[in-house]
Amino acid sequence: MTTQLRGEAVGQRLQATFPDAVTSWDDDVVRVKPDSIVEICQFLKDTPDLDMDFLSSITGVDYVESFEVVYHLISLTHNHSVVLKTTLYGRDDVELPSVMVVWKGADLQEREVWDLMGIVFRGHPNMKRILTWEGFPGHPLRKDHLGG
Repeated sequence: MTTQLRGEAVGQRLQATFPDAVTSWDDDVVRVKPDSIVEICQFLKDTPDLDMDFLSSITGVDYVESFEVVYHLISLTHNHSVVLKTTLYGRDDVELPSVMVVWKGADLQEREVWDLMGIVFRGHPNMKRILTWEGFPGHPLRKDHLGG
């Protein structure tokens, strides 16, 4: 069974390395600033005792006043995991850097989040729809989609 790393331990370690990037942590989650996501993910992957070599999932959550992007990371070597979250404010032109430079597996996941939630991943080489068709009006999982 995969062990979930404590948010406090990972958060303190990240804060020591990236003092302005970590916004908070709790038992199971570390929250980081959107523009720091690539550097933090690269650190989590490249640090030998963390070795987060597998991106399990990227998801988006619409809270109306903000969006949250959630990253589930796993170390296959150490059999442990961590959850990162970042918050994006606003409804229009919501974006953050792509983590494809860290994990190629982010490709389809970032496209799905963009297609369904409208969150753009800067630097993604092929940011186009994946589940809906080109020309689809809006993003169907947004709470404000078609008056939803």
